[in-house]
Amino acid sequence: MKITFDAKRFFHNTSGLGNYSRDLVRILSQFYPENEYVLLNKNKSERGKDILDKPNVHFVETSKGKLSRQLKMGKDAQKQNADIFHGLSGELPLKWDKTPIKKIVTIHDLIFVRYPQYYSFFDRKIHLWKFKKAVQMADEIIAISEQTKQDIIKFLKVPESKITVVYQGCHSAFKEEQPEEMIQSVKSKFQLPKRFILNVGTIEDRKNLLAVVQAIKDTDIPLVVVGKKAKYFKKIEDFIKKNKMEKQVHFLEGVSMDELAVIYKLADIFVYPSFFEGFGIPVIEALFSKTVTITSNASCLPEAGGPDSVYIDPKNYLDIQSKIKFLWDNESERKRRADKGFDFVQKFNDEAIAKELMKLYKKNN
Repeated sequence: MKITFDAKRFFHNTSGLGNYSRDLVRILSQFYPENEYVLLNKNKSERGKDILDKPNVHFVETSKGKLSRQLKMGKDAQKQNADIFHGLSGELPLKWDKTPIKKIVTIHDLIFVRYPQYYSFFDRKIHLWKFKKAVQMADEIIAISEQTKQDIIKFLKVPESKITVVYQGCHSAFKEEQPEEMIQSVKSKFQLPKRFILNVGTIEDRKNLLAVVQAIKDTDIPLVVVGKKAKYFKKIEDFIKKNKMEKQVHFLEGVSMDELAVIYKLADIFVYPSFFEGFGIPVIEALFSKTVTITSNASCLPEAGGPDSVYIDPKNYLDIQSKIKFLWDNESERKRRADKGFDFVQKFNDEAIAKELMKLYKKNN
């Protein structure tokens, strides 16, 4: 089969949608090398270069012109005589010719409908219009969690038969054993505390980092945070200054994927009290790292965390505090839950995900 992808996010997004796109193409090319995988975009970048070096993965520049992604990319895929076009981030091209091609779209979340306060009026309207168009045009829709599937049915009025849940995986760095010298070098480079709890993700309202900072106030538990700072960071900074917590909360910058994998492994507890996620990749990164996880009892997070993560009410920082203290003081409980979590997270392994994707690609073909 020849499978084409809208590769805008593959080349240009550093996190979320970019990681999803790169991982998906990487695992398909690894486990199903007999197919040809074509990345369509206006240009390519250094991101994903290792994947593009594979003999069955190619880049094709899309036709030039205004709105070429929306108006020309679909026809470009058809000119390639592709069997499948896969929109990896909730969008499909608007124009096609009569050449048969199977259209698949991945929908990650509908957070902009559930939590409109986090988005501008214009962004909400554009997202909704694009998503509605994409699900109408698609032959098959991939939802990255059961939660997202239910939201697609409810908000986009799509029949359940058209939607398949295919979970996401995570970067291979989190599944590898890093050498001792690298672990020591990461410890000293970032001056990590001897013991700490960890939070990873964009520092924005929805991710709810302030609740973690409030939870560790009046304790001696250090917190390490890795994530891009949004406007919401100011709120956290003010709270830290007011409560003289500067030495307790450590914000790291310029962390590579391999360094992040080491930091996850070194953490005693991973805390992720997000109000809502499409899937919550940091949770499975932590579980693959054998680090016990505290996360919200909301949205899809229990799907990612499994039965042995510890669940909290994200609106209640005292609940978060009591769960952190319980695990912080109880090494055997941390170990027990981390081992169970590691067994659970194997369902998000590359091969299992590649198999599900290929089953969908071949459906009715």
